[in-house]
Amino acid sequence: MRKRTLIATTLALLLVVSGCASAGDQAAQKSAENTSISSPPSIAPPITDLSPESLARGVTVDNVMRHLKALQQVADDHHGNRAAGTPGYDASVDYVADMLRRAGFTVSTPTFEYTRFESGPVDLKADGIAIDATVLQYTTGTGDHPVTGNPVTVGGFGCVASDYPAATRGAIAVVTRGTCQFVDKARLAEAAGARGVIVVNNVPGKLAGATLGDEEPPVPTIPVVGVAAGAGDQVRAARSISLSVTAGNKKILSRNVIAQTTTGSADDVVLAGAHLDSVPAGPGINDNGTGTAALLETALRLGSAPRVARAVRFAFWGAEEEGLIGSTRYVESLDVPQRQALALYLNFDMLGSPNFGYFVYDGDDSARDGAGPGPDGSAGIERVLNRFYATFPAQPITTQPGDFDGRSDYGPFIAIGVPAGGVDTGAEQKKTPEQVRLWGGTAGQPFDPNYHSPRDTIDNVNNGALAVNASAVAYGVATYALAVAGPDAVPGPRVRQRTQP
Repeated sequence: MRKRTLIATTLALLLVVSGCASAGDQAAQKSAENTSISSPPSIAPPITDLSPESLARGVTVDNVMRHLKALQQVADDHHGNRAAGTPGYDASVDYVADMLRRAGFTVSTPTFEYTRFESGPVDLKADGIAIDATVLQYTTGTGDHPVTGNPVTVGGFGCVASDYPAATRGAIAVVTRGTCQFVDKARLAEAAGARGVIVVNNVPGKLAGATLGDEEPPVPTIPVVGVAAGAGDQVRAARSISLSVTAGNKKILSRNVIAQTTTGSADDVVLAGAHLDSVPAGPGINDNGTGTAALLETALRLGSAPRVARAVRFAFWGAEEEGLIGSTRYVESLDVPQRQALALYLNFDMLGSPNFGYFVYDGDDSARDGAGPGPDGSAGIERVLNRFYATFPAQPITTQPGDFDGRSDYGPFIAIGVPAGGVDTGAEQKKTPEQVRLWGGTAGQPFDPNYHSPRDTIDNVNNGALAVNASAVAYGVATYALAVAGPDAVPGPRVRQRTQP
């Protein structure tokens, strides 16, 4: 139903695979000195007799670990992390791109820009007494001098201009959380002449995770902080407030890595992705060096010109830890035909957690928990991946469904109706006794106790779980690349007629 001429198909492929290549190549040249892998690992030849099973066997944990060691070395050489917008991330991009090019892939590293909020200490005093306060994301800082003024209690929830009395001008507005967005409160307070805003939580505990957002300017130019509900009365009763905030926004330029096979239908693409960046706090070897390394080795063993029915596109996303930014920017760059050419998306994030579980994204929402099912075709992906765990390992493995909770790079794809699936081994959630009976490990402890910390190193990756899951990556990619017959492997008519932009 969506056949196009060879010229149109070629143009679409060039747009997706080579788009922004010039800017990306320039960035790659600028960061070449950041590459710290003096002796990159050798590349095993592509699998010749390709099948899901042969590729699963060919993607060995020994080869995957070589990539992990390279990423660990990158982090060690760059202040202990590989976060987007840092030399460590640039070196990670260079490593992955170089390995793919050595295997014969044409590689692009399209750039994207985003705003990173950076904050430091907060010093809030009420009549000279320190009050514990948290910064709202994207607030402005106070500069070299604190903001001072008397507190003025705002009426209602501070969601309409009439809530702000005339005394707000030149004062610090104290507003209760609730009803409207934080940014609306801050804009109204600024319009009323406030010098700063203190948001009092309306439930017990600190005001955590609050943001002014950065998508709808203008961002208020006065500082905005939050305090716990119990501190509200102390702030309101004070004669004077002093507020010092270290904060600001920084423009970050980052890159994705994109490579595609030269064989297979470019109108029916299997897209497989993993995020390449770490958090600033650590090297990010489980999160997500493991997904990166398994996907990279899958690409190398598949090869750049395999005998497949569908083209396979490999994507290594930047700035996932900043809010799925790399994958979101990529989806935004695709026109309607390019989106329709995506048969499905496979996502691999955290494959070797120390206290691991085996989770497959719940494409059909059989667990009836959380976000609901994925787009049509996602249930089939779940069945394909579960078939791997039931049949391929030496001993069958029981999996549990993982919710499409929007925490990884499948999010932008399911938002445009692309079927999605993937596997992971758990993050900061605690393992239950039932899960210990299934997989071993320690109940009451996180699946990854080192999540988003400096301890997320190669020494804290579970090699056994990684070996199984790296093979699962290869099995899923090969199954869909070969378009194996059957309802679990080929998207059905509803998917092939997908028309949403």
